Amino acid sequence: MSIDPHLLEILACPVCKTEVKLTSDEKGLKCVKCHRVYPIKEEIPVMLIDEATIEPERSTKD
Repeated sequence: MSIDPHLLEILACPVCKTEVKLTSDEKGLKCVKCHRVYPIKEEIPVMLIDEATIEPERSTKD
């Protein structure tokens, strides 16, 4: 499953209005600023604050 790149360009976190990126498992969209993860259910992003979880920032060093 993959989200259309054009859709990703226009989606933003409803809390802080920052861009979201697809999670590595492609099951959610993560805000790059506040780290909320919005689930993707049946290929539809659920951009509701109450449905989001908050994940800590992960280091980009591998």
